[in-house]
Amino acid sequence: MTGNLFIVAAASGTGKTSLLSALLQNDSHIRLSISYTTRKPRPGEMDGVHYHFVDEAEFLRMLGEGDFLESAEVHGARYGTSQSRVEEALKAGDDLILEIDWQGAQQVRKQLPDAVGIFILPPSIDTLAHRLAYRGQDSMEVITRRLAAAREEISHVAEFDYVIINDNFQTALEDLRAVIRSQHLKRDQQLLKHQGLLNSMK
Repeated sequence: MTGNLFIVAAASGTGKTSLLSALLQNDSHIRLSISYTTRKPRPGEMDGVHYHFVDEAEFLRMLGEGDFLESAEVHGARYGTSQSRVEEALKAGDDLILEIDWQGAQQVRKQLPDAVGIFILPPSIDTLAHRLAYRGQDSMEVITRRLAAAREEISHVAEFDYVIINDNFQTALEDLRAVIRSQHLKRDQQLLKHQGLLNSMK
């Protein structure tokens, strides 16, 4: 049985990465796709764990050879998802999460329309601005730019299947788990998984 593909998108600072980290800690059948990027590693980030860090030339080579399922330029850096790694994970029966933006989501769903889109919203723009400032990673100029990008990202929320508000972390995490679980209860997946049981009832 093939796995499910989930697309999780959110504006920077919404808490998406923290939610996904908590989700992955308790379920070995869910994997996070590790994107390729040309941006520099942040403190604590490791190559092959958080991202595959490559230079511009290598990224463009991979792009030219059709290695990416989707790619986008965000905040001056390039990001891409390996097509072969996505295919391998799904064939193995694992659920796979793509942590990408709305541009990437559009590209993926053109090729894989069954992918499930999840958008995580902050409770307000003011809360988002506070979270970005509290991280202490960026200058005010960068924060202002990220807030403008956030408004653009949020304008695409209607393109997704599920919307989660990250006002309370634990509640948002449970909502995310509920979405993942709901996919396993769909008719086609249940019929395939429990074929023996159904045959015994005929």
